[in-house]
Amino acid sequence: MREAEARSEAEAGLKRLMDVLAASPGDEIAACAAALGALPESIPVRGPEIGLIMVRGRIGGDGAPFNLGEAAVTRATVRLAGGTVGHAYALGQDRAKARLSAVLAAMWSDGARRADIEAQVLAPLAAARADEVSRVKREAAATRVDFFTMVRGDD
Repeated sequence: MREAEARSEAEAGLKRLMDVLAASPGDEIAACAAALGALPESIPVRGPEIGLIMVRGRIGGDGAPFNLGEAAVTRATVRLAGGTVGHAYALGQDRAKARLSAVLAAMWSDGARRADIEAQVLAPLAAARADEVSRVKREAAATRVDFFTMVRGDD
C-alpha cells in the first residue's frame, strides 16, 4: 500500500513539474536549469519534433464542444545514461524548451536530484507563474465595470 502511495505522490510531483514547465517560457526554464550545473548526458529517443493538435472549445465553458482551430506543439523524449526516460510537450515550436523539459522530467523521475530540481527550477518558475496570474487578475479587475439598476418609483 505504501509503495502505491509513494508512486502516486511521485506521479503528482512529476505532473506539477510538467505543468509548470509547459506554462513557462523556454528562456526562464534554461536560466533556472543553469543553476543546477551540468545536466546529465541524454540521448534523444524521439524529436524534438513539431506537429499540430486540434484545439477544442466550448461556448460558456459548458456548451457543446467545437473545433476552434489547430495549434503547433513540440514534443521530445530523451533517455539519460542510467536508462531513465523523460517526455515533454510544449505549445509552440520551441525545440530547445521541449528537449530541456524532457531532460528535467527524466532527472525528476530518476530521483537523485529531485530536491535540487524542486528548489532551483520548480519553485522559482511556479512563483513566476503565480505572480503572472496575479498581475493579469489585477489588470482585469482594474477594468471591471459594475452595472446596477435604479428603480424610479411607481411609473
